[in-house]
Amino acid sequence: MAVQPTPADKFTFGLWTIGYNGTDPFGGPTRPPLDTVHAVQKLAELGAYGLTFHDDDLFAFGSSDEVRQGEIDRLKGALEATGLKIPMVTTNLFSAPVFKDGGFTSNDRQVRRYALRKVLRNIDLAAELGAETFVMWGGREGAEYDAAKDVRSALSRYKEAVDLLSQYVLDKGYGIRFAIEPKPNEPRGDILLPTVGHALAFIETLEHPELAGVNPEVGHEQMAGLNFQAGIAQALYHGKLFHIDLNGQRSIKYDQDLAFGHGDLHNAFALVDLLENGGVLGGRPYDGPRHFDFKPSRTEDEQGVWEAAAANMTTYLLLKERAQAFRADPEVQETLERAKVAELAKPTLNEGETYEQLLGDRSAFEDFDTDAYLGGKGFGFVRLQQLATEHLLGAR
Repeated sequence: MAVQPTPADKFTFGLWTIGYNGTDPFGGPTRPPLDTVHAVQKLAELGAYGLTFHDDDLFAFGSSDEVRQGEIDRLKGALEATGLKIPMVTTNLFSAPVFKDGGFTSNDRQVRRYALRKVLRNIDLAAELGAETFVMWGGREGAEYDAAKDVRSALSRYKEAVDLLSQYVLDKGYGIRFAIEPKPNEPRGDILLPTVGHALAFIETLEHPELAGVNPEVGHEQMAGLNFQAGIAQALYHGKLFHIDLNGQRSIKYDQDLAFGHGDLHNAFALVDLLENGGVLGGRPYDGPRHFDFKPSRTEDEQGVWEAAAANMTTYLLLKERAQAFRADPEVQETLERAKVAELAKPTLNEGETYEQLLGDRSAFEDFDTDAYLGGKGFGFVRLQQLATEHLLGAR
């Protein structure tokens, strides 16, 4: 089934993704550097909506002002020529040696001050390019040894940083919100704010929690053995899904950054349905960019890079079609009713009912037939999953 991405699909790619040169802890590059202008042109040809980047993706760490501005100007020219957008920008606080113990939470106070200045400068660039989201991935904000990091102090310093940056965008009048990207480990042994739940709890401590949300990544949550679709549903429940990173992950292991769908396909199917349709009961869908944070395998040449980029978008669109067919299937609707999925949306208490009235309702306890559930009253969840599988396989 042929599908053709268009900018209306709002697919975006990180410059660090398509620009990944194949380096890993056991081997050097397998591809030469990718020129930014060339990358923008190729993404436009593939039907992408936009590009995202860390500051150090666009210009090397420590670049002079002249070199920095030259690369910014080249990017602007490519954007103008192709129409690609920059909806999100982030800052690299993890690659350079100075950040070996983190940026916002380094034990070294001077490093923390340097990190804040680096981020403030990049926020100005984000605003200049029209970005609406500023992602914060704390890849080095953590530790390998428990005695090496006072976690409560580290969280206080993290809060101090986000509070300062929030006040900065407010004072400058920038239309920018911050999205925290959780990850449990790698490259640190343990990373602060390791899951969506940790990040949501932290956001409530901030001076301007309205400016902070989350940027969950498929592989990051699945590395911790968690259900990514469920985490996204909770982020939507709290109104905090500011951005999303899509890729593939196969079980609990290192962060694989496979192409989207090249991992848990059932969960990817449920995720696309949630993002596009609001989930099984409907609801407000996600309206932000569909951002792919993947790495083309180091086995690929440049042609393989663009094939991999196209694969992310194609899989998403195919899953979107499959989700629509799943929803339109009368048997699916019947099975959903049998499973009482919609009944969960009905309040357990009657309107205005008090606990005294619940205690007085014999049908709720004394006369309730719990024995009827032994060998009866099945929910049909397996049949529902089988129908999803058959739609995924194109068998229905």
